[in-house]
Amino acid sequence: MVSERGLDVLRVIVQDYVASREPVGSKSIVDRHSFGVSAATIRNDMALLEEEELIAAPHTSSGRIPTDKGYRVFVNQLADLRPLSPAQRTAIETFLGTSADLDQVLARTVRLLSQLTHQVALVQYPSLSRSRIRHVELVRLTTTRVMTVLITDTGRVEQRFIDVSAELDDEFLSHLGARLNSTIGGAALAEAAEKLAHFPAQFPSDRETAVGRISSALIEQVLANRQDRLVMAGTANLVRTEDDFSGSIYPVLEAIEEQVTLLRLFGEMEPDKSGFSVSIGKENESFGLGETSVLATGYSATGGEVSRLGVIGPTRMDYSNNIAAVRAVARYLSRLLGEN
Repeated sequence: MVSERGLDVLRVIVQDYVASREPVGSKSIVDRHSFGVSAATIRNDMALLEEEELIAAPHTSSGRIPTDKGYRVFVNQLADLRPLSPAQRTAIETFLGTSADLDQVLARTVRLLSQLTHQVALVQYPSLSRSRIRHVELVRLTTTRVMTVLITDTGRVEQRFIDVSAELDDEFLSHLGARLNSTIGGAALAEAAEKLAHFPAQFPSDRETAVGRISSALIEQVLANRQDRLVMAGTANLVRTEDDFSGSIYPVLEAIEEQVTLLRLFGEMEPDKSGFSVSIGKENESFGLGETSVLATGYSATGGEVSRLGVIGPTRMDYSNNIAAVRAVARYLSRLLGEN
């Protein structure tokens, strides 16, 4: 059984090790922190922490470092969640507030989050199982070339450029756009794809081929929106912390490049009462990420669908700051997308 003082010792070991990457000894704790007891007493506390497998000695006669179990206790019981500074909050609002569409919003989100945390940042595209078509736009580029623009109610914008092999005047293109919006506007994605498959048959034979090419492009756009995808930034941050990994960092880099693996990890992480999830070290071993920690929470877009946002990095990370940053960015992202 670890005493209250023992837990406080664990807290400072985690904090000092995260800050310095150096094993933490009893003398260092006495010199740096006001425990009001001798180094011998702190050594006894550390011995009990080691018995509970919360800390370990990386080398003989060295200080101690937290174990995965120690980090877990720290996150669950001891982490002081520091609020972001006013400058950090202003940076979030300024950086994300100027984004024009969903793609740009999410790209900016991971760049900002990687800068705030110095980790690899990940954001999942809004879950589109209930997403619906908001609007279709047809733009004539030349007499035989058209751009199709598909917009969903989550703010996702998909574009395609099509050669239609027949001349389409502005009047017919306007009529076609109106017909498309009356046919699939407000429809769920699966329903829209089915309707588009039968759409060209409604037109005379001399128009059917051109309309068919436009419909095929829109079907591709609909199907692209149904795929689960991640946006990632900050891989260089992982490389900079290579010393935190016992072996080569390349297996970790390969693992995070597998979007299916990361999406499955996101899906299996158990959120706490506030909706936040932390997966540490060996808890990620089956995903090839046994020396990393993953922090994630949900954000919501238009329609109420919840997707995941988070960071991944070595187990030696600043959990307090990173949890606060992930939460703050997720809240702002939900508010921003809910307004669109």
